Amino acid sequence: MKRVLVITYYWPPAGGSGVQRWVKFAKYLPGEDWQPVIYTPENPELTSVDKTLADDIPPEAEILKTRITEPYRIYRSLTGKSGEKQDEVNPISGGKKSLFQKLSLFIRGNFFIPDPRCFWVRPSVKYLLRYLKDHPVDIIVSTGPPHSMHLIAMKVAQATKLPWIADFRDPWTRMFYFKHLHLTSWARRRHIALERQVLDSASAIVTVTKPLQQEFQSMTSTPVHCITNGYDESDFRQIIEPDGFFNITHTGLFAADGNPETLWKVLEDKCRTDSEFRKLLRIRLVGKTDREITESVMEHGLAENLRNLGYQTHQVATREQMGASVLLLPQRKEPEYKAVLTGKIFEYLASGHPILAIGMTDCAMADVIRETHSGVMLEWDDYGEIRKFLDDCWEKFKSDEPESENADISGYSRKELTGRMARLMESLLEQDGTGRCVKQ
Repeated sequence: MKRVLVITYYWPPAGGSGVQRWVKFAKYLPGEDWQPVIYTPENPELTSVDKTLADDIPPEAEILKTRITEPYRIYRSLTGKSGEKQDEVNPISGGKKSLFQKLSLFIRGNFFIPDPRCFWVRPSVKYLLRYLKDHPVDIIVSTGPPHSMHLIAMKVAQATKLPWIADFRDPWTRMFYFKHLHLTSWARRRHIALERQVLDSASAIVTVTKPLQQEFQSMTSTPVHCITNGYDESDFRQIIEPDGFFNITHTGLFAADGNPETLWKVLEDKCRTDSEFRKLLRIRLVGKTDREITESVMEHGLAENLRNLGYQTHQVATREQMGASVLLLPQRKEPEYKAVLTGKIFEYLASGHPILAIGMTDCAMADVIRETHSGVMLEWDDYGEIRKFLDDCWEKFKSDEPESENADISGYSRKELTGRMARLMESLLEQDGTGRCVKQ
């Protein structure tokens, strides 16, 4: 069995559909004749904990851990916020900030490059080079953000001459919150230089969306591949009995800059004119939700319909998705978000229920929804179309009419995607006469 060293910050008990990416790859890699060797912090600063994800780690996996020093711990102690008690979904771009918070962001962006995990780079390289002398692997994969993981992999790959895949779950300098870091010109140039160095040094780049693939390919001659996030069929084998309510469900992070205020207005108006709808409507928020969202819902007279469940395990989140009448998928109001494809969209697809996506209609998310016939992607303020979609879903709910079948989504299954990743790794093992990896 071949061995792949995966360098990742997030590993169980971290939650979130995006950071589950390599947990799911690791689950299915042994079936592709690959043993995952996971290198991860022993004491990461996590904003959520989901111990149930550990059940997906295969017995073949080898887990390596070392301690990490992070300035986040100092920040949390000064502000009185632990990782799990953090109020904002995205403290970088969300909400109004105090002078202390602004100063903290300035320090974070300009002194901790590329991110506050940068202090882990040097000791990690030293540890891994020592480990690899007696425990060789065939290939290295780094997954970010945080992008310090790529710096670790780059230095280890340069020292060992091993092929290396840089897996980008999100952009780097083109990420939507990058402009909120208050960077000096020097720090911006440093970020750009490190990003270019990673892109040019890797044997291959992997992204999770086609727009991001195109962006990176315009920046480097290194081959860039798109392997999206996906859904795990085994997560959707639960049997869910209908609860009799019309559930509009959102799972995962719900940020203030993604507040679908027109939707709340539509629901307010419909509740005013339809007493049965008002009685049966449930707005179920499953995950970390910014206070501005819940306040907006209540301002529209929907407090009695709101069910804010807070952070839940992945198992509970998938159960909520399966029990939904409509799955809510708002974007964030940032132009860079066009290239972002949130991981939960694939789990929404697997649930089989209609998706109401709200945001920019010319984005990666809209492409998937159109391709799979799984719902609609509507503009933020399109009251008429939002109302029309919900009216249609409500009528089908009342008549118990079966939901339309989506297009074939098997290409987004975690098992299928793992096969694609395995084939990419296999292709990078080919070497030329000098023993150097051949870029495919």
